[in-house]
Amino acid sequence: MPAQVMPEQTFQGIHGLGRENSPSPSFKRLEGKVAIVTGGAKGIGEATVRLFARHGAKVVIADIEDTPGTVLANSLSPSVTYVHCDVSSEEDIENLINSTISRYGQLDILFNNAGVLGNQSKRKSIVDLDTDEFDRVMRVNVRGVALGMKHAARAMIPRGGGCIISTASVAGVMGGLGPHAYTASKHAIVGLTKNSACELGRYGIRVNCISPFGVATTMLVNAWRSTSYEEDGGGDGDDECMSFGAPCEQEVEKMEEFVRGLATLKGPTLRARDIAEAALYLASDESKYVSGHNLVVDGGVTISRNCVGL
Repeated sequence: MPAQVMPEQTFQGIHGLGRENSPSPSFKRLEGKVAIVTGGAKGIGEATVRLFARHGAKVVIADIEDTPGTVLANSLSPSVTYVHCDVSSEEDIENLINSTISRYGQLDILFNNAGVLGNQSKRKSIVDLDTDEFDRVMRVNVRGVALGMKHAARAMIPRGGGCIISTASVAGVMGGLGPHAYTASKHAIVGLTKNSACELGRYGIRVNCISPFGVATTMLVNAWRSTSYEEDGGGDGDDECMSFGAPCEQEVEKMEEFVRGLATLKGPTLRARDIAEAALYLASDESKYVSGHNLVVDGGVTISRNCVGL
């Protein structure tokens, strides 16, 4: 295993993502299905790849992170393969869909999970909006999802069915939960989901999205760490935690504690596996009559400010 991947793999094993050696379920909910997971090399995407494979799906990991994507695919072979894909590139998306069809003869599930957080700085006022940053976030998060929907639908329509899922966010449900660019992009994903469900339902294609609260993935912890490091003047970081780019266990636990504190639902800790389970439900026949839905997985954060102390 390449040295640069080991900290990420270790982090995932500690926090419940490395379950490929656990017993396969007796009832495989995705048996015979072919799925693509974009952003599938790490975090929520990796957890979903592992869970989909355990439930019998043939899975294509699509990502720009070639080393961890290839390592993950090799660890789960032969049911899982890796394809390099920048979701903001229509050429890459077309290649991804076409190569999947060529290899497996069908496409049943597309999970549009790839995305970027953008700058998580506390400079949140619209008067400080960075237009280049805004365009970059929208290009990946919105254009990437729209392109995925477009080309997956083209492959699914002749077969008379299919399932498209996208990762949105609680920032797409209400304001104040992220920077402007990120919030706008996630609202757009919810809108694309609803419109596409209207358009594609006649072909038997279901379109849904998932809106997680904060999952302590490498991407999120690093973004918050970077912001804190800058605000502290760059001198108070934990060098051991920061040296490999992957969060140490203490950083992950601190993020999880922060999320638990904001949730209305007390007790459970939100992890990548929980979002993967939501994706499994939406991808399976158990949700055969669910379309145009935004499945919010947030421990009740978005239901109320609870101003009166209920």
